[in-house]
Amino acid sequence: MAQQLAMVIDAAKCIDCKACVAACKVANEVPEGQFRNWIKTTGAPAVPGRGDGKPRFQPGACMHCENPTCVSACPTGATYKDKVTGEVVIDDALCIGCGNCIPACPYDARFRNEVKRKADKCNYCPERRAAGLPPACVDTCPTKARVFGDINDPASAAGILYNKNKERLTRVAAKTDTKPNMYYLGDPGPGEWGREAVIPASMVAMKQTAPLIKGVVALSGLGVLAMLGRQLFAGSGTDHKEDGDA
Repeated sequence: MAQQLAMVIDAAKCIDCKACVAACKVANEVPEGQFRNWIKTTGAPAVPGRGDGKPRFQPGACMHCENPTCVSACPTGATYKDKVTGEVVIDDALCIGCGNCIPACPYDARFRNEVKRKADKCNYCPERRAAGLPPACVDTCPTKARVFGDINDPASAAGILYNKNKERLTRVAAKTDTKPNMYYLGDPGPGEWGREAVIPASMVAMKQTAPLIKGVVALSGLGVLAMLGRQLFAGSGTDHKEDGDA
């Protein structure tokens, strides 16, 4: 079975210290004023007669969705879902910085990096993982609210937490259900802030015309081959006639 790297978060453990946000910026050199992750808050200090007043904190980032709409919005294939790990990846070499993928994410997890001029988002810190370390946000969390790993591996920390609480886990809801792979245990606060994914009209038109363009290109290619064949045949006949005359 292929992996599905994911984040399982115990919302009750989050204290809104924002260490995860700071660690992510430092580890990934995210430009000032831009962020790869966040903590949404709700609630207020307790007030007699007005409910528990308990503040709730919801850590978030790119959710490495099962059905990522950002992939459909990318014109170059720079954004894709890795078939081995289940991550949603951005290939900087292919990204042209068009920004089509940004409104296509219903969780607003993407942005155009002001320095690189390319799409950016959480990538689970691949350099750290290659060194045997967890993502920076996970490593830095003082209460260990974030648990990262392969939820398809029942022996991993994320897999254990996921399978033990599968019926109780929640996800952020959006008008476009992309099946995000970020799960919350406990009450993480607002759960329906996700919006509808917006695929640029130019991409919709491109996808509609792509089959026609491919057909035209294929026919043109056949025409070129036919012309080459005729020229070769004609040339062969001329050479044969000249040999006979000689």
